[in-house]
Amino acid sequence: MSVPSADLAQIFEPIREDLEAVEQEFVRHIQSRVALIPEMGRYIQKSGGKRVRPAVLLMASRLSGYTGERAVLYASVVEFVHTATLVHDDIIDGADLRRGRLAVHSRWGNDITVLLGDYLYIKSMAMALTQDSLEIIRLLCDVTLRMIEGELYQLTKTGDVGISEDEHFEIIRRKTAFLFGGCAQIGGMLGAVTAEQEIALRDYGFNLGIAFQLVDDLLDYTADAEVLGKPAGSDLREGKVTLPIISLLKHGGDEAGALIRAVVQDRAVTGDQWRDILRMLHESRATELAYERAVEYPPHLARRTVRRTPHSAPSHRTPNVERRTPHVTP
Repeated sequence: MSVPSADLAQIFEPIREDLEAVEQEFVRHIQSRVALIPEMGRYIQKSGGKRVRPAVLLMASRLSGYTGERAVLYASVVEFVHTATLVHDDIIDGADLRRGRLAVHSRWGNDITVLLGDYLYIKSMAMALTQDSLEIIRLLCDVTLRMIEGELYQLTKTGDVGISEDEHFEIIRRKTAFLFGGCAQIGGMLGAVTAEQEIALRDYGFNLGIAFQLVDDLLDYTADAEVLGKPAGSDLREGKVTLPIISLLKHGGDEAGALIRAVVQDRAVTGDQWRDILRMLHESRATELAYERAVEYPPHLARRTVRRTPHSAPSHRTPNVERRTPHVTP
């Protein structure tokens, strides 16, 4: 269910040069007199990544009629923020691999990696401050706080086999969707859009982020380790109960419940257990149902968003953008 790289390359073709410029900005801003910082930055950059979040910002800015250079800078900012969360998350999760290579903390240790993540967060805000756009800086700060809240909330639910679907989606909203929504919103803020159009972009990005995370979680049960860049079943080994397992626990009966509880408690899964889990997921249609949930998110807002952007045909219909607007729990 992963998107082939050729397909992504085709999707990103209109902004290919801008994405290349984002890579150059990353290298430029990771420079420091402390040689270890650019060394670690180059290592992270060579580990790959699809750069989906910068792409969302760049595409939204194009859609909004913006053609200046600030989009590349802000796309670099969100990539710095995202990278900071990744290096911190890998420590928290105890993940040894990231995209098929040693995770940063596995190579340099936890102490240095925590400080690198802190450096990336602060550096991202310093980059944003060079543009003197207080509204965008406020948005970036808010999104970053939501992401950290999401990580903390997820930690309170780690190992909780009884996690509800609503609780799981709250984690997704905070950890992933707010940043996607922020990227699309910043693209609109750079262009000549109305407040209503800006909200439409934000909502589309937000829903795209939910879909992205649902599919990413699903890949843990449908893709092999080579594609994932980490051992299959990593989420369950780390005590993370995601939508496919929530669905399995709801529809799979006592056998499924006992097996999942045992794996989560032991933080380990045998080959036989993994085969049984995959079988049960298939028999209960849990992975199919999770995928259906993922694909329903962006389309219902896509047409509405396009209608409301500067380069789209006018519409006399008032779209209902409140159907899945970002939900925030105080």
